[in-house]
Amino acid sequence: MAEKHSIETLRHSAAHLLAQAVKEIFPDAKLGIGPNVENGFYYDFERDTPFTPEDLKKLEDRMRRHIKAAEKFEKIEYSEAEAKKILKDEPYKLELMDDLKKEGEKPTFYKHGNFIDLCRGPHVNSTADLKAVKLTKVAAAYWRGDQNNKQLQRIYGTAFLTKEELELYLKRLEEAEKRDHTKLGKELEIYSTHPEVGAGLIHWHPNGSIIRMEIENFWKTEHIRRGYKYVYTPHIGNIGLWKTSGHWDFYRESMYSPMKIDTVDYLVKPMNCPFHIFIYKTKLHSYRELPIRYAELGTVYRYEKSGVVHGMVRVRGFTQDDAHIFCTPEQLKDEIIGVLELSLFMLQTFGYKEYVIELSVRDPKNKEKYLGEDSGWNKAEAALKEALNTKKLKYRIGEGEAKFYGPSIDIKTIDALGREWQGPTIQVDFNLPEKFDVTYEGQDGKKHRPVMVHRTVLGSMERFVGCLIEHYAGKFPLWLAPTQVKILTITDRCNKAAEELYGTLLDNNIRAELDLRTETIPKKVREAQLEKVPKIIIIGDKEVEAKTVAVRTLDGKVKFGVKISEFIEEILKEIKEKQ
Repeated sequence: MAEKHSIETLRHSAAHLLAQAVKEIFPDAKLGIGPNVENGFYYDFERDTPFTPEDLKKLEDRMRRHIKAAEKFEKIEYSEAEAKKILKDEPYKLELMDDLKKEGEKPTFYKHGNFIDLCRGPHVNSTADLKAVKLTKVAAAYWRGDQNNKQLQRIYGTAFLTKEELELYLKRLEEAEKRDHTKLGKELEIYSTHPEVGAGLIHWHPNGSIIRMEIENFWKTEHIRRGYKYVYTPHIGNIGLWKTSGHWDFYRESMYSPMKIDTVDYLVKPMNCPFHIFIYKTKLHSYRELPIRYAELGTVYRYEKSGVVHGMVRVRGFTQDDAHIFCTPEQLKDEIIGVLELSLFMLQTFGYKEYVIELSVRDPKNKEKYLGEDSGWNKAEAALKEALNTKKLKYRIGEGEAKFYGPSIDIKTIDALGREWQGPTIQVDFNLPEKFDVTYEGQDGKKHRPVMVHRTVLGSMERFVGCLIEHYAGKFPLWLAPTQVKILTITDRCNKAAEELYGTLLDNNIRAELDLRTETIPKKVREAQLEKVPKIIIIGDKEVEAKTVAVRTLDGKVKFGVKISEFIEEILKEIKEKQ
């Protein structure tokens, strides 16, 4: 019976097979590293000439030749002198071997065919086990992820146990490309970025601004209904805020450099929490006033490496749907439950029916990476766990995934393609109230420390809208669509009726556009469909005479003889119910 291998082992072996093909076809290429990653593998190469799509086809053909040859993977150990002789033309491999020596680890090699590579393993038995392999793309990558190092070329690929699994994955990949928010965001005129302005800085176009405005209005209404107080805070602050909070020591690599103002160092804010603390501290609060919930759509700025900045989902300036709750220890569990309920309600409203919940806790072996005492951390983790158990929500433990100041519940949404995206976060913090001397007056008349809950229920507006574009494939539901109704006329004789309907729709706060051009109806319809307009109204002589309209939806269905009053009533109901 053939030995079964894990998908990770399979993909790592496929990376070696790729490296073998590259060295055979492009012998001038220098080898970097080739690990397995989520959904596939990659291998980094130094080569002066860029790899092309045609090159990937050549490499795949060569890989298939080696698969057919069923070359065995053999583990080999060499002396240091022998190893250096084998790697004499591979500077990156020699660097890795030096690192292994410093760590006291003996280098091992794997051979298949005539190809030998430095590797810990494990691998499949032979190349014949690699039955379903596909190269997907080429990207740039800095050696060891450090932008101060040389930029290499990274060839990505994927491998599965069966050809059927590979075909299914490739179909999903094709669908993902169709839904790509960087492509649809441009086509639908939702947002843009500009190198002249700076990487990772989003420009919201009118269409994107409408989507964002609708989300924000819904968000504000729902928060006020649930007892939150809305606040606004500055975009910059004295560096002392983040030295006190601990961010300057624990989070500095993600913060921008200070700017000097009147001899004082200021920072563009990476988060809103210190500002909300100072609003709270403007007066003494009694236990009777708690919980106090401050909410803000606050724009913050964090440094992301240029290699990971991507569209709307990895940016350097973004608006958090932020809030901070100050409560007594006795209120903590109920407050966490309240945030969980709000988070899941918001996600379900936007059509996310599935999600994964992770309880992010400290790494018990590296407690020096975190602020605060064990007692505070234990209470915080217990409160989060108790709230999840009370709501009977399934969750996984993310050991070492906690922020430096407290544990959290992280909810990852699952979109229409089954991909996970970071969404709501609920963090319990006993540390900042201590560091900023935050208090309330208890029943005993003495000062006590409140517990602070940091939370977002969407994440950031930029990432959330970017994910929604892909989740909806650009077809936003009616309540979010930038243009909800487009009115098309068949002849100029119908223009007056169309203009009257247009005015009526605007009076009812329905976002509408007119298309009175002397183009054919099929062309007008096609363009409206490309713009993903949910409701397309067609008015011809018959409609004018009967005072009705023909309504076409994005799925191609057409309903004739619809009374205007009924159409408006139906569309207002759909918007109100956020269908």
